Amino acid sequence: MIEVSALTVRFKTKTGYFDAVRDATFHVGEGEVFGIVGESGSGKSTILRALTGLAPAASGTMKTGAHASAEKAKAGRAFRRDVQMVFQDPYGSLHPRFTVDQTLREPLAINGIDRQDERIVAALLEVGLGAAFRFRYPHQLSGGQRQRVAIARALIVEPRVLLLDEPTSALDVSVQAEILNLLRRLHRERNLTMILVSHNLAVIGFLCSRVAVMRNGEIVEELGIEAIRAQQVDNDYTRSLLLATGGYQRKAVEAIGMDAAL
Repeated sequence: MIEVSALTVRFKTKTGYFDAVRDATFHVGEGEVFGIVGESGSGKSTILRALTGLAPAASGTMKTGAHASAEKAKAGRAFRRDVQMVFQDPYGSLHPRFTVDQTLREPLAINGIDRQDERIVAALLEVGLGAAFRFRYPHQLSGGQRQRVAIARALIVEPRVLLLDEPTSALDVSVQAEILNLLRRLHRERNLTMILVSHNLAVIGFLCSRVAVMRNGEIVEELGIEAIRAQQVDNDYTRSLLLATGGYQRKAVEAIGMDAAL
């Protein structure tokens, strides 16, 4: 479903150019949840932004489903309906003057989708919010509720690919568990292809089958989640990342899964 080959993302700075991502290559199968993990500034989120066209690709190729990166401008609405993204900050990703209804109605209107009232109510129910939330503003919602609205906004156009940029990092631990269980259920019910970016190995392990480890804009290692659990890694940085996070603890993942199951 997703193929990235030799991707380089370059930004212009006051002193020249900076490569936020260098020569990144990976693929994600249809219906797979793929993780990208690394410290802050390693280029994880930049890859997601490049996939959606929000960050410039200096070189390399990207293909998402039937859409090649060079054809994004031509694909336009079809591409953006197939590929949706949930951002890290639920406090900043929703328009403060839009009600939940307006937030969910806008992508429907842009894509010319009918039966909007019915779809909005169904989308709210799918993410665990009732119709009572429909006419509330973001400041009337908790962080977890805002992130549920952001997920509903992404899914309401029925995408095939969902890109998740640290969707739980700004939330309390108990709320993180609720959102992770929600994402796992949505993946199972919709057979979505997902890329999950996180710095938390327990979060990655809960949802993902494979993971790429990034450092300083480069993918230093790609391995299955079972290898992470067993701490069978080859790269020194991956090993230090495991040590820094206290290793991969299966109990931590099980605790997340048992907490607030949907």
